[in-house]
Amino acid sequence: MTGLKKNQGCSLEQKRQQVEPELETISISSQCRLLGIHSSGYYYKPVGESAENLKIMRLIDEQYMQTPFYGVRKMRAYLRTLKIGINIKRVRRLMQLMGLETIYCKPNLSKPNKEHKKYPYLLKGVSIERVNQVWSTDITYIPMQKGFLYLTAVIDWYSRYVLSWRLSNSLEGTFCIDALEEALNLGKPEIFNTDQGVQFTNERFIDVLKSSEIRLSMDGRGRAIDNVFVERFWRTLKYEYVYLHSQDDGKEMFAGLKEYIKFYNECRPHQALDYRTPAEVYFDL
Repeated sequence: MTGLKKNQGCSLEQKRQQVEPELETISISSQCRLLGIHSSGYYYKPVGESAENLKIMRLIDEQYMQTPFYGVRKMRAYLRTLKIGINIKRVRRLMQLMGLETIYCKPNLSKPNKEHKKYPYLLKGVSIERVNQVWSTDITYIPMQKGFLYLTAVIDWYSRYVLSWRLSNSLEGTFCIDALEEALNLGKPEIFNTDQGVQFTNERFIDVLKSSEIRLSMDGRGRAIDNVFVERFWRTLKYEYVYLHSQDDGKEMFAGLKEYIKFYNECRPHQALDYRTPAEVYFDL
């Protein structure tokens, strides 16, 4: 047995020496793709906000889950009830960094990128009656002890099944495209709904949908309620997992989210699904 292990070790070492020169010629993104790791995870570093700001951002996020209609002024008033002295400018910057905005329609204070085409909202009054009728996606802020990440997920509206998800340390849109492409390995929706964020209006993201002949629907600007099923999932995820666990880094958060989303899909019954799980409904088990 000892000799066998030694020979195996030599064989593996020889293979490693043969492969290493080849890996040096492959880009980091290609290596991550071959290993099944998103490049944002490879490059992850804690986001450079102070411990005080990270604490305030977590409080803002928790309150936003309860009162998504709070704007900057109401959020500042809430923080002041906690004896946190903070000005409007700082609250606005942190909420923008977290990607939070109130759910009601409001004046368009920023001009959209003219190169990015917007699509109408197709789901008003539509009855959701079957799997793969409508999918949607969104991005949310995920707090940690030493920084924060952004999470995107693709969800089937009828079953509430989380088809795919990705974590990133930036709002660069590649991780959203990766999640979309993974979800399409499971099926194809008739309609795909998003908000008007630049991650979902850029040409690369839309081309993936067009090439699969999927109709694209977009929320009204500032109307998170148009994407209600994803918003409900974010609330469930944060109250049942994120706010109950203080992960130190991206690796721990990734492992924890992976375990929770598996539980959500396969073990957690939903009242709206007659107490079946999303996986049972999506796969008609």
